[in-house]
Amino acid sequence: MQVKKISEHIWSLKTWMIITIHVWVVADEEGITLVDAGMPMMTKGIMKFIEQLNAGPLQRILLTHGHSDHVGAVKGILKKYEVPVYAHQIEIPYMEGEIIYPKRKKLENNLPKTLTKPLLEDGSNKLMKIGGLTPYFTPGHSPGHVVYYHDQDQVLLVGDLFTSKKGKLKPPMPAFTADMKQAVASASIVSHLKPKRLELCHGNTVFQPSDQLEEYIKSMDRKLGGQ
Repeated sequence: MQVKKISEHIWSLKTWMIITIHVWVVADEEGITLVDAGMPMMTKGIMKFIEQLNAGPLQRILLTHGHSDHVGAVKGILKKYEVPVYAHQIEIPYMEGEIIYPKRKKLENNLPKTLTKPLLEDGSNKLMKIGGLTPYFTPGHSPGHVVYYHDQDQVLLVGDLFTSKKGKLKPPMPAFTADMKQAVASASIVSHLKPKRLELCHGNTVFQPSDQLEEYIKSMDRKLGGQ
């Protein structure tokens, strides 16, 4: 597993399994937040890095969504660290096997029922800022997909909102995307936040992504126009 420090508070952990898979470790004054949990084979590497970082204990796991390649290390990590796991409330019944993901043929029991907590502030429907990260609802790739913005470092962790190639924004993988038109609409979050760098699960860093956004949306609208 390859480790790279991408900003003052964030490290990217990458492995390969046909395609690249990234997860992110975020440090703040309270300790460590893990964003996404990759595949089961990443479990030992993630835990080893957190221990070596010596930046405090693991405090929580945040999920961009519940597909199997984003939650794979959760169970193994929780055997050692009793920490909460968070995802968007819309996503939870899909990842827990209560509702079939769009375009899938069967239920996915990717995490045990009642394990994952909704990303909500107490007594409200507002997504809560947590571990130095602000979540934003970006449905399309999955029904409850979210991205996480680190305001201080100006880094946007986008999960599968995009892929990338040679520093260029590319769409999420169509075969695994529930609603591509909705995913393209959700891409406007980049224009709103204007991050300095965008980090993806499947692909490498995109710098100044807002500079590419207009052309990306126009290109995707042309491709999707007949659908």
